[in-house]
Amino acid sequence: MTNGLRAAIEFTVDGTPIVVQDATGTLLDVLRDQIGITSVKDGCSPQGQCGCCTVLVDGQPRVSCVTPARRVNGRNVTTVDGLGPDVSARWAEAFHSTGGSQCGFCTPGIICRFEGLRSKGVGHDDRQRPAKALQAHLCRCTGWQSVVDAWCEFDAIDVSDAAPFDQATAQRRAELEGSAAQDVGPSVALGRSGFASDTAPSDGLVAVPDAVGSGWIVAETRNEAVRLAGKVQGRRTTGEWAPPLAVPEGDWDLTLTTTWVEPAYLETDSSWCEPGGEAVSPLANGGAFGAKNSSEVAEVARRLADQHGRPVKVCYSREDSVRKGPKRPPIAAGMMANGSGVVHVVRAPGIAEAIHSVAPAVEVVEIDVVGPPVSSAIRGAGWVEAAVLLAGLRGEVGWIDAPGGGSATAEVGDDGEIRIEVRCGDPLDETVLRSYCIGAAHMAVSWVTSESLAVDDDGTIHDLTIRSFGVLRAVDTPRVEVSVVADGGEPVNGSDAVFAAVAAAVWIDLGRPPQWPHRLA
Repeated sequence: MTNGLRAAIEFTVDGTPIVVQDATGTLLDVLRDQIGITSVKDGCSPQGQCGCCTVLVDGQPRVSCVTPARRVNGRNVTTVDGLGPDVSARWAEAFHSTGGSQCGFCTPGIICRFEGLRSKGVGHDDRQRPAKALQAHLCRCTGWQSVVDAWCEFDAIDVSDAAPFDQATAQRRAELEGSAAQDVGPSVALGRSGFASDTAPSDGLVAVPDAVGSGWIVAETRNEAVRLAGKVQGRRTTGEWAPPLAVPEGDWDLTLTTTWVEPAYLETDSSWCEPGGEAVSPLANGGAFGAKNSSEVAEVARRLADQHGRPVKVCYSREDSVRKGPKRPPIAAGMMANGSGVVHVVRAPGIAEAIHSVAPAVEVVEIDVVGPPVSSAIRGAGWVEAAVLLAGLRGEVGWIDAPGGGSATAEVGDDGEIRIEVRCGDPLDETVLRSYCIGAAHMAVSWVTSESLAVDDDGTIHDLTIRSFGVLRAVDTPRVEVSVVADGGEPVNGSDAVFAAVAAAVWIDLGRPPQWPHRLA
């Protein structure tokens, strides 16, 4: 045994004694990179803000990405894999039966958090305690409600009598909603869906962007690559900057200005490749709301693997994803009561066509703006804003048709509940469909009322931590009710129309404020 910080430590992981010779890193580094436990996910390290890496240390939830490995010397660490087959199977079925897991990246940490609640004797009829506990986590897919439903269902789960489901049919619905290959089933909640960073060979190299983002640092481990890159963790700013575009001049009946928002997918961009091989897709088990369609990581992994003659895994940090990943193009619009108007929008290929597909009478002016990259591939970019503006002119949502997809309408009840109707052909699997619709509703409410990024006049993003994006928390999310209207047609995407309808309903309910986000008191 050596002296100082590199002294070996001994602890137990999922019932197995472990000796680690170099404990200079975090518990997350040890669990993933040295022991190979991939159910513990890295969504923001070293920010300690997304909860994806949560494990139990002596039975208490602990965020492993900010826990020095030496702190667990002599202690018991339990991951979702070590909960015991009966407990983990019940959690998996609870999340599956309620639609509480879509991509499955965040749920292993959430399950560990819930196990901490169970150890304190919190009852499964209590929705407030789990919702409050989820403030230590971020889930972008499900909208929280289905996650809390999973907590409530746990006691009632009998794994031996679980309802059968048609996996192929469920996956087809999930792929329609997520626009990417999607695994569906109980094991998804346990983090076993083959994410790119989980499947890389253990003997490969790891590459991360350098401190300025223009080159790549390659090393034997991620911990070493990050150290060599000399990165400084991003922060949340206290400053505010105006939206990048101004409303066009004119005597308008209605105006709307939006700003930069972060897609906030949980699995940061990652890929790996063997020399001479094909790189693994960064989409893995989910579409990232269109934000990874142009990600560079697969091409970089292929190039570096050929260069080094070894497998190479390319990993973004959370700050890398924020700086490099595309944003929804901000708009500034002026509209007349007859549906005509002018929309200024940050230039992005295809954005004008997207707006015109819903609002053909408006003039679209694309404007070059210094700032983060943008993409019209982001969920509903352009056409959703157009649909919301037209609904605002009417003063009611009505049925909103998504280009090439389904239709939806929504209203905000007097009690704040979001009530949705959706038509998207054959539902295929209503649990999956409802989960995606609830998630879309959460994203819409969050977009209108709380999400933004601080981007200065030089185009530099100052909000780089996951909790600075403004994503609505579980405790602040209204109840969502979804009614599926089966119309006998071919199955199509439904949740994008829900996203538009809920955004319109919330905006109208708030009195059509001219700038988003319109922060709630």
